[in-house]
Amino acid sequence: MEKLSEIAELDAPFNKKITFQKVEYENGFQFLRMRIKEGKRFTIIDLDVHTAQSCADTINQWIGQLD
Repeated sequence: MEKLSEIAELDAPFNKKITFQKVEYENGFQFLRMRIKEGKRFTIIDLDVHTAQSCADTINQWIGQLD
């Protein structure tokens, strides 16, 4: 069984909505769930802490290049 906690919900370009949730399992595992809604279609990605950090680093690096 999993416990979900809402973190944030963002409106993205092209009428997409991105929802971030904290997912906690009974066995102690924790993930960041990124849920992308595009019309009636959903894409759900569960990220462990290391993958989430790598994604954050990549996004921050890209933002830094925009300056």
